Parts: sequence; C-alpha cells; structure tokens
Amino acid sequence: MEEAESALGRDVEERIATWRTYLRRRRTMAADSDELEDHLRSQVAALVEAGLSSDEAFLVAVRRLGELDALTQEFAREHSERLWKQLVAPTVPEVERSRRRRQESLTALGLAVAAAVAVKVPALLGFEPAVQEEMEAFYVLNASFFVLPFLAGYFAWKRGMSRARCAWAAAAFVAAAATVNALPLRPASMTMVLAVIHLPIALLVVIGFAYSGGNWKDHDQRMNFIRFSGELVIYFVLIALGGGPLTAITMFLFMAVGLEAEWLAQEWILPCGAAGAIIVAAWLVEAKQSVVENMAPVLTRVFTPLLTAVLLAFLGTMIWTGNPISIDREVLIGFDLMLALVLGLLLYSVSARDPRAAPNAFDALQLTLLVCALVVNAIALTAIAARISEFGFSANKVAALGENLVLLVNLSWSAWLYTRFLRGEGPFDALARWQTAYLPVYSAWAAIVVVAFPPLFGFV
Repeated sequence: MEEAESALGRDVEERIATWRTYLRRRRTMAADSDELEDHLRSQVAALVEAGLSSDEAFLVAVRRLGELDALTQEFAREHSERLWKQLVAPTVPEVERSRRRRQESLTALGLAVAAAVAVKVPALLGFEPAVQEEMEAFYVLNASFFVLPFLAGYFAWKRGMSRARCAWAAAAFVAAAATVNALPLRPASMTMVLAVIHLPIALLVVIGFAYSGGNWKDHDQRMNFIRFSGELVIYFVLIALGGGPLTAITMFLFMAVGLEAEWLAQEWILPCGAAGAIIVAAWLVEAKQSVVENMAPVLTRVFTPLLTAVLLAFLGTMIWTGNPISIDREVLIGFDLMLALVLGLLLYSVSARDPRAAPNAFDALQLTLLVCALVVNAIALTAIAARISEFGFSANKVAALGENLVLLVNLSWSAWLYTRFLRGEGPFDALARWQTAYLPVYSAWAAIVVVAFPPLFGFV
C-alpha cells in the first residue's frame, strides 16, 4: 500500500483521503469504503500507466465507479471545479431523480402531519382527565410515542426494511407504551420525572434499528446513527429558532384584531409543531447531508476548546477557593448535561475524523477535554456518594449515581484508547468501535430507570 501511495503522488493521495472521508460519512456506502478505495487506487494506477496525468486519472477513476454515480455528483458539487462536474454528468434521468425527491419529501411531510395530529388524538377522542395535572402528566409521559414511531416509520420506508423487522420495531413501541402507562406514576413525582427524561433514551435503540434498516449490529451503521443524531439536533434547533418568532407573530396578529391567541400557541402550535418538526428535521438531515456535514465538524472544532477552557477554569477555581460542589437536583442535572455535551463532542469528532489520519493537536485537545470531564465526573460521584450516605437513597440520587457511573466507564476507556492512539500504540478505529458498541448501555440504563425505579422507590 505504501508503494502504491508513493507512486500516485501526494496530490492524488490528498484527493483520495478527502474522497474516503466523504464516503465513510455516507449512510449506505460506509461499509464498502475499503473495497471501493482499493478499486479506485487500482483504476488510478492503470490510467496513469496508460498516459493520463494523476489528476485526470483520479477524476476518471471515480467516474468509473458506477455504483457511486449519485454520490460522486454530490461530491462534485462540494469539492471540484468545472472539469470534475463535467466528468460526473448524471446518468440517472433528471425526471426520475426529481420524482424520487418529491416522493420522499411528500412521505416525510405526511408523517410530520401525522405526528402533529397524533398529539391531539387523545383529546379529539374525548380523553380529558378531570384533573389538569393528570392530563399534563399523560401527555408529557407519552410524548415519545406521539413522535418516535413516525420517525422509525420514515426510516423503515426509506431503507426498505422487511415486514418482519418492521413488526419487531412496532412491537417494541407497543410494549414500551403499555409498560409505562401501566405504571401508577404520580404526577410531578421524581420517578415520573425520571421516566419522562429516560424513556426517549431507552427508545433510541428502536430508532437506530429502523435507521439501519434492521442492521443494528453493524459498526458503520451505528456510527452513521450517531452522526444522524447530532445532525438532527442541529436542524431541530434551527427550526425551533425560526418557529419561535413565527409563533410570536401569530399571537400578535390575533391580538391585533382583539382575540386572545395564547391558548392557540400552548395547545396547538407548540406541541403539534414540535412533533412535526422532528420528522421534518430528520428528512432535512437525509436530504441535505452535505450542509450539516460541513457545519458539524466546524461546531465541534469551535466548542471543544471552549468547553475545555471552561472545565479547566472550573477545576482551577474549585482548587483555589477550596469550595466543594453542592449536590442538589439542579446541580445534578447540570453536571449530567455537561458530561453529555462532552460525550456528544467526542462522538461527533470521532464520526467526522478520518481513522487513517495521523494524530494531531486537536486529538490532544480532545484527550484534555476527556481528562477534565473525568475529574469533574469523579468529583460529582464523590459528592453524590456522600449525599447518599448522609441522607439515604432517593430515586434522583440513585439515577444520577448510575448515569455518572455509566459515563465514567465510557469516558475512562475512551481516554485510555485516545492515549494509546496518540502514543502510536493503537488505531483510532478502536475508539470509534468502542463508542458504537457502548450505545446500547445508555438505552439499557434508561430502561431500568423507567421500569424499575418507580416500584423500587414507591412511585414517589
């Protein structure tokens, strides 16, 4: 391989590296990237021997990868000049491609409308508990079931998932809905709050199963799902930022004619709009992958050093002042969110990085962030354990203890694998595979919190 690389030249190697990174990010082609790269290299070498320049040989070789016509068109729009775009002229008729895009957009729009309508179905069917608190608890607890089945349905349709696998996914949603609604959870109780927070995390495995077309055991598919999850958050936030002013304008217009529109926003626009926006965001991720794939690595590069600086400043301040952290509910939630953000930055950095590239300064920065997060996690665990020993067990403290232990295991082993990679003792791919293999642990712990915690702690 090294002889082949030297023969092709540095410029072509850089082009191949860019092409390989782009290919690995694509949902359907990542699993075959190594085989396709070998084929690409052999084609380039043969064309160079035939008399073409290395750049010409690279362009023609990629064009000859017939399986990648659609992909090379996307790549051309992002990375090449006019010559490249001419070489990858579309082979699929424009009418057919337009029909496919229109079909997918209509399907996504239909599912988004269905999710929005599903939010109001209980009320339309006359389900309105006499106690307002009970009605709010019902909707909050079942929010996941108003949206996630439609999201899974979108992926099942797009991936062409078999009926048997669709049945398994549907059965998982039905079983989860029956279980959580059978529990005598008290509105506003801590076990109720924990169930609401952890239920969508537990159901992520079902969404990932549908996203991968049923091939959830495949490492590349799990990594693609990680990328999708981060991209979905980005698009949903962007939609929410646009939806907020739109809601305010709607209320203003109704108020201008003397009508109170607050009920419209609270009961229809916000809940139905949020449900439909998740499906629309998923469709945008699938349809506009290149936009977010350019954006997400930039966001990772920006927020990783910022968060590292914040954690270093926090640890330095705590050492300087000698003040311990206080462990109450808000602080626990804040620490968990911070650690989740660290994990998210790590996951996105891993998913966007070429595993064959050599270690660089940003990798050292990532390891620094991991070490800081581990120190903060250890401090939080110590404080939680002290709190439990002093005041006894509660659902909130035990849930926080378990979540921090789950994160501790992941961050510790990630830091070890990253250290080995920086020292040249292990491949970067080991870190990526560890992250995808650990995903079910989060869903498993979340399921325990949802199902086991309420009876263990007396539904309080």
